[in-house]
Amino acid sequence: MLRLPPFDVATPATVAEVVRALEATPDARILAGGTDLLPNLKHRLERPPALISLARVTALRQVIDKDDDNAVRIGAGVSLSTLSTHPLVRGAFPSLCEAAERVASPIIRNMATLGGNVHLDTRCRYVNQTQFWRQGIGGCLKAEGDVCHVVPKGRNCVAALSSDCVPVIVALDGSIELVGPEGQRTIPAEAYFRADGLRHTVRVSNEVMTALILRKPAAYRRERYLKWTVRKSIDFPLLSVAMRFDLETEAPDAPVTAVRIVVGVLGAKPRLVGKLNAAIGMRFSDPKVADMISQAVHSQCRPLENIPYDAAYRRRMLQVYTHRAIQAMATQAATSPSQPGRR
Repeated sequence: MLRLPPFDVATPATVAEVVRALEATPDARILAGGTDLLPNLKHRLERPPALISLARVTALRQVIDKDDDNAVRIGAGVSLSTLSTHPLVRGAFPSLCEAAERVASPIIRNMATLGGNVHLDTRCRYVNQTQFWRQGIGGCLKAEGDVCHVVPKGRNCVAALSSDCVPVIVALDGSIELVGPEGQRTIPAEAYFRADGLRHTVRVSNEVMTALILRKPAAYRRERYLKWTVRKSIDFPLLSVAMRFDLETEAPDAPVTAVRIVVGVLGAKPRLVGKLNAAIGMRFSDPKVADMISQAVHSQCRPLENIPYDAAYRRRMLQVYTHRAIQAMATQAATSPSQPGRR
């Protein structure tokens, strides 16, 4: 049996009290659902002196339609189960609901939160093991060692971010709202993550994420989230792709006005695929759209051996899954008219 180490627990009731608790104990960790943090504590991947529970901070569990700003504010404490079924979110951002409902199992989704999934710790085949196993290989940059076993001469940790929601949030141009001693700040999700598995976000230790802000779509949109795992359930993704196509009209063959493709589980931050301008102006139903974008994903994304599956196979699957998904979206567009914010 893996036992939790000893630690203190604070139970603030407001965001301001959370910030004060973080200032009082700089090395404390924030506890929401605990589905990621508690297993890490049991494996001795972290040893914080205290946990700050958000269980009493009800203000973090609200979904607010901000009509004045044409946006939706989703509290960081909203459970993934609630997120996946919320009518406002499902109507405007169906791919986010799709990502949330594919996390782990119903029991875990009932406990896990949006904020927790955004801050999911990076994972690696060499570190997400028992302490006894890690000691057998001398540890690594992320735990008890000074070498990266994935990139032996590398100076940065390349553990992968396996969050389901993060690639979608980046694809939807979301923003992360933080509150700290200096007040509130909002950071675009694309700039929120860092290519360092040891500290993969720009959040500082005395800040707490309070909400995700998503702008409502102003155009007709098709979006989808892809996740590939071997066992089809429970597992973290072995690869993930978030896709967003903005269209000129609701017609099935409408020209593409904007496209964002974000790939996850490559490293510590999601990869925004570039050089897709050739798709702008093309008919969404044109088979060349799927050909061009899937090839761009394959050429720009090179998985590492940081998770337990062959990297070359994962790279090929990225191309295949992306191509199939775009073809399926085009077929769906031909059979059901699009509406703003719908797939």
